[in-house]
Amino acid sequence: MGNHGSNLDEILAEDMHHWYNMFMRESPSGLITLFELKAILNLKGMNENASSYVDQVFFTFDMDGDGYIDFVEYIAAISLLLKGEINQKLKWYFKLFDQDGNGKIDKDELETIFSAIQDITRNRDIDPEEIVSLIFERIDVKGEGEMTLEEFIEGAKDHEDIMEILRNLMDLTPVLVIIVEGRAA
Repeated sequence: MGNHGSNLDEILAEDMHHWYNMFMRESPSGLITLFELKAILNLKGMNENASSYVDQVFFTFDMDGDGYIDFVEYIAAISLLLKGEINQKLKWYFKLFDQDGNGKIDKDELETIFSAIQDITRNRDIDPEEIVSLIFERIDVKGEGEMTLEEFIEGAKDHEDIMEILRNLMDLTPVLVIIVEGRAA
């Protein structure tokens, strides 16, 4: 997880009361809207892909679909990202990648998400097309150009290099640190 190990340890050590106080400080109503999330993360001037990615993250965390992230959803999301089992994380990644909600992910969906992540993190070490090609080469063994949840989970777990790419790309530690430490400057 890069240089964020000590921050992650600190985040995990926080007690529930502290998390609740931070949540209520950022959102006194007890609910975070998509607009408020973008403000908390200080993501002004994002391109369309990056904005769409943040939207997708928000709607994935908004488990009951009411248009708000409440404290329970907030804690569940943080817990999943920090301590979740690999199957849980892969299911969450899949839901995030499946932008059209058809139960399958295709190359365009993955490339759009990976490009958006790179736009937000400004980390362009690997071309999103290369990442997507590698993932589909290894996981889409039937060559259908799309993967179901089961294919994605089994394929990712069978290839440590794919798991490492996903872990690095989907590391939301910097976002959690911003939330924990307060609004970005």
